[in-house]
Amino acid sequence: MANPLRDPRDTRMPLIAGPCAAVIFGVTGDLSRKKLLPAIYDLANRGLLPPGFGLVGFARRDWSDADFTQFAHDAVTAHARTPFRQEAWERLAEGFRFVSGSFAEDAGYDRLTDTLAALDTERGTGGNHAFYLSIPPSAFPLVCEKLSASGLAGGDGPGWSRVVIEKPFGHDLASAESLNGVLNAVFPESSVFRIDHYLGKETVQNLLALRFANQLFEPVWNANHIDHVQITMAEDIGLDGRAGYYDGIGAARDVIQNHLLQLLALTAMEEPVSFSPGALQTEKIKVLSAARLIEPLADNSARGQYTAGWQGGRPVVGLLAEDGFSATSTTETFAAIALEVNTRRWAGVPFYLRTGKRLGRRVTEIALVFKRAPHLPFDSLVDTDIGKNALVIRVQPDEGITLRFGSKVPGHLMEVRDVNMDFSYGAAFAEESPEAYERLILDMLLGEPSLFPVNREVELSWRILDPVLAHWAEADAAGGRPDPYQAGGWGPASAVAMLARTGREWRRP
Repeated sequence: MANPLRDPRDTRMPLIAGPCAAVIFGVTGDLSRKKLLPAIYDLANRGLLPPGFGLVGFARRDWSDADFTQFAHDAVTAHARTPFRQEAWERLAEGFRFVSGSFAEDAGYDRLTDTLAALDTERGTGGNHAFYLSIPPSAFPLVCEKLSASGLAGGDGPGWSRVVIEKPFGHDLASAESLNGVLNAVFPESSVFRIDHYLGKETVQNLLALRFANQLFEPVWNANHIDHVQITMAEDIGLDGRAGYYDGIGAARDVIQNHLLQLLALTAMEEPVSFSPGALQTEKIKVLSAARLIEPLADNSARGQYTAGWQGGRPVVGLLAEDGFSATSTTETFAAIALEVNTRRWAGVPFYLRTGKRLGRRVTEIALVFKRAPHLPFDSLVDTDIGKNALVIRVQPDEGITLRFGSKVPGHLMEVRDVNMDFSYGAAFAEESPEAYERLILDMLLGEPSLFPVNREVELSWRILDPVLAHWAEADAAGGRPDPYQAGGWGPASAVAMLARTGREWRRP
């Protein structure tokens, strides 16, 4: 449905959502409190939500609308990105409603139906409803079934119905296909929005601009010039209190299957014919279809589990000593894999993906490491300390781009050393980047699916990762375990050896 609040010919104006209401299932949880409610306020504060926007919280609490409004107020004042403005808050809070109910209770969905119908009348939301499932994936089928049975999942009315789900999108290929079947039995694929918050980050968006708005980089963005690519998501935090979610999931399922393979697809894709959702998804699917694990997996994958060490100036315990984890848990907190993309552009270029908890610092980056110059015309006695050139896209936390190259040191000698040329978002632009959930929630309300993985992308990602998970499961069955690494380091020795076998080494961000 076209947005009536914006002339599509005017590219200067921001996109503003049309009349609609959103329902958050599991609204009392941490994700809602720390991310969703603050992002909705930030959108309203920036004038990007319609004046009559409605927000319904659905949970088992015996709350009134006023109780929910106070809960949302506390969440917003604690976690919002933009300054708190009473006028903006009061205008947004006028559309707040709360429905008490359990996922399995028909009466709760009846109350939800009545509440949304009242918002359509009172706030002019036009039958346009988004359902955000901020709940465990095991509850997705039940909630979707109840939404369908209650008539809320769409039908012959004038408005639209959309569903939003958070990862994990299954735990292997078979479960992902089953989940897709459950969702698509109720919502058409065009109405399913799978949140990958990394795709909403400004630097990830700038990757497309860097590649396709400039002539400078595209001629060398290929196997003729690039030696290898490293994609890293490192965290310095542990898993305090998250055993219920993380144990049995592990780093590969939690991060590689979604975040890192999506970054790989954006890095390796060909130029789309346009930036329409279909064109972008087509190019990403081509990359994921062409991606192959480098064999043998024993040499080209690594997993680890952090042990006690020091981080942030304080001692921290190892995973097996944290609450909720068994002393025999084989859940990996570090994972690394090596892939190739079998296309003309990338043939022979390894892509190394790694992620881990309790690593040296929090950082996410994409590093394209170039081949060495074929000839260095310097006398052997002249000091040259040159590494490989590298183009590094920093996704977080210090968003920007670094170009590393060799330069002469001032003086009489021909001494060459590596230097960095750095671009920082914070220094270059006065505007503050929106938080990822702001971008993704707004795109969902606009019906703009470019940043949301579709069925085929999810299934291809699991097809890539499943053999690695099976290889590790076989090792566990034979008495193996993830390799230990000390908290505050950069992963296990097996990860270092994985690159060292080909004469390469991991970057130290």
